[in-house]
Amino acid sequence: MTIKKHLKTGFSALALSLTISTAATAADEGPIKVGILHSLSGTMAISESTLKDTMLMLIEKQNAEGGVMGRQLEPVVVDPASNWPLFAEKARELLAKEKVDVIFGNWTSVSRKSVLPVVEELNGLLFYPVQYEGEESSENVFYTGAAPNQQAIPAVDYLMNEVGVKRWVLAGTDYVYPRTTNKILETYLKDHGVAQEDIMINYTPFGHSNWQSIVSDIKKFGSAGKKTAVVSTINGDANVPFYRELANQGIDAADIPVVAFSVGEQELSGIDTGPLVGHLAAWNYFMSVDADANYDFIDQWIEYTGKEDAVTNDPMEAHYIGFNMYIEAVKKAGTTDVDAVKDAIIGVSVPNLTGGYATMMPNHHITKPVLIGEIQDNGQFSVVWQTPSTVAGDAWSDFLPGSKDLISDWRKPLFCGNYNVVEKTCGGKAEVAAQ
Repeated sequence: MTIKKHLKTGFSALALSLTISTAATAADEGPIKVGILHSLSGTMAISESTLKDTMLMLIEKQNAEGGVMGRQLEPVVVDPASNWPLFAEKARELLAKEKVDVIFGNWTSVSRKSVLPVVEELNGLLFYPVQYEGEESSENVFYTGAAPNQQAIPAVDYLMNEVGVKRWVLAGTDYVYPRTTNKILETYLKDHGVAQEDIMINYTPFGHSNWQSIVSDIKKFGSAGKKTAVVSTINGDANVPFYRELANQGIDAADIPVVAFSVGEQELSGIDTGPLVGHLAAWNYFMSVDADANYDFIDQWIEYTGKEDAVTNDPMEAHYIGFNMYIEAVKKAGTTDVDAVKDAIIGVSVPNLTGGYATMMPNHHITKPVLIGEIQDNGQFSVVWQTPSTVAGDAWSDFLPGSKDLISDWRKPLFCGNYNVVEKTCGGKAEVAAQ
């Protein structure tokens, strides 16, 4: 190589290096853009609109404390309007057009699965704050809500061991979360000696309002002389007429208790909770928890909303945890670069609102306590049972044939979301067709 050519090659390499360095520097200057992807209209607005406000509050507080590494956070809010394909479009808009650094969003699993290919294609970050069915682990998603072993399985154990339930109604909205969760629960119940004839399964569409015949069937199913309970994965505004119809037909918690996985303080706010007293919910946080961190968060929320009767709930805590984990990961990485943040966040621990800590595990799920709460006439929950310590979220269920041999570990060298420990192979996809 001639000296001239050598110098030319050297200058080209230097120029490229400077270009990359300048681009990286530019990426770490200016505001950190935070996408907020929650339904503000449609059937899921009753649950999701509060999560949008939660994120705005957390961002406002972080900015008041100086932001992150001298940079302010800028929220970018969109409304996917409870329209599952629109979630994907809005996620693409946030990542490709708005160039957000991270997305906090979704509630239903069908909306998350709509967004999943987009965040993987564009290498985005999604923090998902709601309980779900498991059977998924993506390098681009951090699951701060409960996996089945952090909500569904403990709830069934409680009903079985503490309440003496023998017959089971698995009632859900007709989409992937209830169907997969109920597959897991059906297998779990049968493994624990429950006969098929003692399991009733029913699905209804989003926004379902006419519950008369279904509740009548539940009442009949529960009149066979065995203690019966409803395990509810009913989502959104369909819960209000469901509980109303239970009361209309004279079913109370002493007769057939309902344990819900998607009914919290927000869903109970503003409705007559008298007929619901004694029914249950399984979450990882309740507003009534006695902890200093919780009281501080409640005070902050009341001040932010300007409403003395404002309530907090479990997915809000999940966003609180996820947001603080993201902030700590950015500080640890020294950058908002997506790949650097993904590496940095594993092992990060932050306070939860129940007096302990949440840790991000290698499978992109977190550690959480499990609580069973009983609905009170003031719309709050009285905790009647909880795990003695936190439980690590399991991405893959031990009770489904297609996933019992799978683990997820996004650390190198494994770096796999569905590694088969028997076959010693990586499936190469975030999810398997167990649904």
